[in-house]
Amino acid sequence: MSGLEELITPQVTGLAIAVLVMLAVGGVIFSLFQPMLSGSKRRDQRLQAVAERPQSEKQRKHLRDNDRRRRSIQDQLKEFDDRQKAKQHKQQKISLKVRMEQAGLTWEIKHFIIFSVVCGLVFLVIGFFVSSNLLIIASLTFAGALGFPRWYVSNKRKRRFDAFLNELPNGVDIIVRGVKAGLPLGDCIKVVARESREPVATEFRKITETQVMGISLGEAVAKLPDRVPVAEANFFAIVVAIQQKAGGGLAEALNNLSRVLRGRKAMKGKIKALSSEAKSSAAIIGALPFFVGGIIFLISPDYIMLLFTTTTGNIIIAGCLFWMFLGIMVMRAMINFDF
Repeated sequence: MSGLEELITPQVTGLAIAVLVMLAVGGVIFSLFQPMLSGSKRRDQRLQAVAERPQSEKQRKHLRDNDRRRRSIQDQLKEFDDRQKAKQHKQQKISLKVRMEQAGLTWEIKHFIIFSVVCGLVFLVIGFFVSSNLLIIASLTFAGALGFPRWYVSNKRKRRFDAFLNELPNGVDIIVRGVKAGLPLGDCIKVVARESREPVATEFRKITETQVMGISLGEAVAKLPDRVPVAEANFFAIVVAIQQKAGGGLAEALNNLSRVLRGRKAMKGKIKALSSEAKSSAAIIGALPFFVGGIIFLISPDYIMLLFTTTTGNIIIAGCLFWMFLGIMVMRAMINFDF
């Protein structure tokens, strides 16, 4: 230890402190002046000067064109949004004739009345075979004359919309390939009307027929959501109308639209698959009371007929049907998804 103490003299300690102070001061100076010494500050100043340099006339014109096109597209989207809101408000009060047209039926109002009368007579005959109770017969006749025909039109309308949504992406792909090959949009729509499956072929054929009467292509396509009031048809009309007025790459826009349509279709299938178990459970729960009642009627008819032959039994049946209806509506609201 004595040898080490002899080496650590005050001179050595002072020299070490001086070296450490010099290194500390040098580090501070390097950190302060490093950007200036390395040239990064001059580089940043040069880049800022280049960025602030007045743009050329060509660049300014390009920016003005982009800004004008952006404003035009925004105005078009706002116009279509307002038009869609007006269409939705109008669709809430849609007439029976329009519903039949959207369902693909060529009926007139008189044909629908005849169909309603025939359905009422058929349900009346069924009521006579089912029961001799006049209230039950009247209820079946009312349901057959007023309920079943409207349900038939609504169901056929929904099935036609589903078929349209399934085939529309294929029709858009045909248009994309035709536009990339150099065909005009009108000729591509004619190809879709000739080659696609129903009801897409019929709807696109109506577009071409509307053009023959002197209406522009954009206006003819804009009428498509009126005949098929689904979001996908409205997307197609918006893309075509914006391209007709603002220009741009139609093939790229329609290709993106095709991907969106197929993505929505895949999402709908996934939602249906996920909700199918809940729907099956709801159907089983709703049918179980009738199934059990039928078995009891087969095993012991006198026991179950008390519900139909006594006033108390009728009240019980009415209450059960009411609560079953509420339960079915609650389950329907839980398992039906708006997509």
